[in-house]
Amino acid sequence: MRQVQDVLNYCRENGIKMIDFKMIDIDGRWRHITIPYQRLTEDTLVYGIGFDGSNYGFAPVEKSDMVFIPNLETATVDPFLSTPTLTMTGDVCIIDQPNNRPFDQYPRNVAVRAIQYMQEQGIADRMIIGPEFEFHLFDRVNYQAMPNKVSYEVDTAQAFWNTGDTDAANKGYQVPLKSGYHVAAPQDITFDLRSQICLMLEEWGVNVKYHHHEVGGPGQVEIETELGDMLEMADQTMIVKYVVKNAAVANGKTATFMPKPIFGEAGNGMHVHMLLLKDGKPLFYDPKGYSGLSETAHWFMGGLLKHARSLCAITNPSTNSFKRLVPGYEAPVTIGYATSNRSAVIRIPAYAKSPETKRFELRNPDATCNPYYAYSAILMAGLDGIKNRIDPHANGWGPYDMNLFTLPDEEKARLTSLPKTLDEALDALVEDHDYLLAGGVFPQALLDILLKNKRAEASAINTIPHPAEFAHYYDL
Repeated sequence: MRQVQDVLNYCRENGIKMIDFKMIDIDGRWRHITIPYQRLTEDTLVYGIGFDGSNYGFAPVEKSDMVFIPNLETATVDPFLSTPTLTMTGDVCIIDQPNNRPFDQYPRNVAVRAIQYMQEQGIADRMIIGPEFEFHLFDRVNYQAMPNKVSYEVDTAQAFWNTGDTDAANKGYQVPLKSGYHVAAPQDITFDLRSQICLMLEEWGVNVKYHHHEVGGPGQVEIETELGDMLEMADQTMIVKYVVKNAAVANGKTATFMPKPIFGEAGNGMHVHMLLLKDGKPLFYDPKGYSGLSETAHWFMGGLLKHARSLCAITNPSTNSFKRLVPGYEAPVTIGYATSNRSAVIRIPAYAKSPETKRFELRNPDATCNPYYAYSAILMAGLDGIKNRIDPHANGWGPYDMNLFTLPDEEKARLTSLPKTLDEALDALVEDHDYLLAGGVFPQALLDILLKNKRAEASAINTIPHPAEFAHYYDL
């Protein structure tokens, strides 16, 4: 639907009662405001829907009053509401005279500017990406962070710790520790739910590649989408998280994309596959290059690896993120690249052989990120690598075609690692962020508020006593 009258006609013909506008806050959460469908007019597209942007967490501007401009082409029926509702996303502008102007900190506007910058530089026309969505499906979750009680508990009937459960109708098909990869029914108890989720995503315009159970026995699963343009995939990342969480609740489950919800089990990443196109031709393919990758692809990887530590402040922006980035769980800890090696930050999938599919994946991101900021930062780091011809091999970042977790200690000491904490990542961003400012893609004010918010968040969490501290120190 491209015209207001198209939307109004659709609403009348399909019994739609409300129109819901979804906006993105600084942390990457959807917020929304809803109107009766009859209130949608041509003026809505010109003057927008007013709201207080200061409550969305962005850096202060001269005025906090902003307007949301809906994009009618994103309209779809929300499948989770009892009142028939059409939902759509769009962009945010600052109120100005004579015309409103795009708010440069708004996540979607940052992504739009990153793509424009890439095109202005003449490097490529399109950034194609493919995120992998790992998450957990639990039967229930409880958590507290009180002055006298700090605790959490998650549970699912398929977890190995429920083999001795006598309080429920135990059927005995639990999944052993770290043994969930591609398990079938009856162990895979969320198979039907995932199929329902994928069908809902297809209805919403998200092309699903496949879904399966992941390594983590207690409910870890994955949905992977087909490759698409960066901005479209950022939009679809928001849709995936919304559909997964709401479908889980509708089916008596709860879903989380937390990187490390269970100690001792595999964590949830959001690996990002990527390639560049110019004039419709792939820029990353060269049959004579290492693993079939071109010089341009190597420079792009060089930029990612050079800025990997500061990127983590945007691609892994939670304290929990760094509980996943530890050895032993197929999560990367080493700044390097290799073919088919899941212990390096950049992995080149050996199965992607054709010029059109030749690519690599960045394995450290997770879904606690704001996808618009994360994908934009990844692009900016890669473009910096191309502009400055950063050779990853010449800089000692690989290729590491071996299991990095099993190297002798003296060889491990020579490797450069990702940050071990959110504070380390934020320190790296302070020291290394000029590549994000290029072309005005990331405003300095946005980076300042991100750093301020995340410093405060990390400080608050780091000062809370941990149950493991009681286990170690209570009797001393």
